[in-house]
Amino acid sequence: MPALSKAHDLFPNPDVPRRTTPAFRRSRLTWLCVTLCLTCAISSAQPANGQDELDLPGVSEKHQMIPMRDGKSLSAYLYFPVGDGPWPVVFEQRYASVRGKSTRLAAAKLARAGYVVALVNFRGTQLSEGHYVGYRALQWGELQDGYDTCEWLGTQKWSTGKVGTFGSSQGGYAQNYLAVTQPPHLVCQHMTDTGLSLFQEGYRIGGTTRPERFKGMDGVCRDPADNRRLMAEWFKHPNYDEYWQAEDCTLHFDKMNVPCFTTGSWYDFMNQGSIASFQGRQHRGGQDSRGKQQLVIGPWLHGRLNKGHKVGELTYPENAAWPAEDYMVKWFDHFMKGKDNGVDTEPNVRYYVMGAVGEPGSPGNEWRAADDFPPAADEVSFYLQQDGELKTETPASTNSSTSYESDPLNPMQIPGRAFPGARDARPFEQQSQVLTFTSEPLTHPIEWTGRAQAELFVSSTARDTDFIVRISDVYPDGRSILIVGYPLRARYREGFDHEALLKPGEVYKLAFPVGWLSQIFNKGHRIRVTVASTGAPFYEPNPQTGKPLTIEFPDDAVKATNTLHHSATHASRIIATVVKSVP
Repeated sequence: MPALSKAHDLFPNPDVPRRTTPAFRRSRLTWLCVTLCLTCAISSAQPANGQDELDLPGVSEKHQMIPMRDGKSLSAYLYFPVGDGPWPVVFEQRYASVRGKSTRLAAAKLARAGYVVALVNFRGTQLSEGHYVGYRALQWGELQDGYDTCEWLGTQKWSTGKVGTFGSSQGGYAQNYLAVTQPPHLVCQHMTDTGLSLFQEGYRIGGTTRPERFKGMDGVCRDPADNRRLMAEWFKHPNYDEYWQAEDCTLHFDKMNVPCFTTGSWYDFMNQGSIASFQGRQHRGGQDSRGKQQLVIGPWLHGRLNKGHKVGELTYPENAAWPAEDYMVKWFDHFMKGKDNGVDTEPNVRYYVMGAVGEPGSPGNEWRAADDFPPAADEVSFYLQQDGELKTETPASTNSSTSYESDPLNPMQIPGRAFPGARDARPFEQQSQVLTFTSEPLTHPIEWTGRAQAELFVSSTARDTDFIVRISDVYPDGRSILIVGYPLRARYREGFDHEALLKPGEVYKLAFPVGWLSQIFNKGHRIRVTVASTGAPFYEPNPQTGKPLTIEFPDDAVKATNTLHHSATHASRIIATVVKSVP
């Protein structure tokens, strides 16, 4: 991505007329249904008395309010093993409910391994006191809820004084913020699908805003007005400025000083955060961080307890499964109990090289070990060509381009709020405002391992628009299995620290990452690159006016004709990292 240094009600106001098409209303309705379902799920998961009956043999469960430095207290559920202790303590921080059955059963399983387990809710969410301010109370500012939680847990009579952390997504961000504050009792961490900068990997994606997604956070707050105030604050800071720097972990790797095991997932746009977290801690962390990190990346979707071999519409060999819970205990046992179980001698990096599924003898679908990531590879350009072709040769034409309509009021559809990886992408690719560029069937397998980059030459009739790039593996039967994808809002093409609007008709270069992958495209398969400007509700539409972005979608959104150039002078391409040694 460009360098970071460059870089309310649930329903619309009924008094404001909306110029929307049926398709756009359907996409908004999808988001409203998701929001309402999320709210209902949170409400049903948290009973009025905070305790519902669940058999947890060998474990006792206790609700505890943990005091913070400003006099507020955070809600936590503690799980104790049988016996008198003391025990090492591990904890997770999240805004979502911790009262779901699977969450409690997982906590009890970890407690039975000889740990006190604490599930702690963010300030202002669920039963925790105070105002919800997102992740800001967890960080290195006036409030340091993560630090205070860690130190409270480390000084209880039932604690050995050794504290570790775990969690994914929201629980991953929280751990990175905690590490920067350096609580004395923190010994080690275990993160899954994590993040470092909410400007890059959370509230925004490639500069695109996500207000409909985050309106749903009303449902986790004790006072929904807290979330609306927070969203209004975000929109007062459209660019990467001091406000966003104040919660950017990439600026503070030198203060992270504990061993951490990080799990990343190929089919997760936040894999950029997982890999960057490993790299930063491993090479720029403190003395007890550098050289003491481990990274595992597998063919999975976003989430902590879903690291099996069945992913999306694909069934990988059983070797693709990762024993997430068992390995977490192994990691904690070594660093918190002093067990000589060999975890510290295992490879720094293990990554799964994906291959075709259902094709006996196809290369890939295997684990590799490495000292660091990414491995050495050659950069190879795949050029987007006239008539939807994808070739390694530079386009010969001096004037070649493809134009398409971008209509934010009638956006193309990418259903849901999760990245739809490991699924057939044809339902999106066949929509009218989507371009596809596909290679000829491969005469031999080719491996891409590393970070794929897009370099597009574009023009538009609008002052601002989005470009979404996706990469798929096209099987001989026509299935186009989505691997990675990422957008860039054109106003941020020069970096995220300022906006540069387009001049209609002028050609601009947009360079941005599409994502990390390790994929062997098998012989007879084809490689496909998809380009579009809308994909709702996953990517919330750009109004395309160039005006300041707002929480509520504006009434003056405009259609645009966007043009992708693929000529000798404006050669749009994907830059792949190709590994030569393919069986």
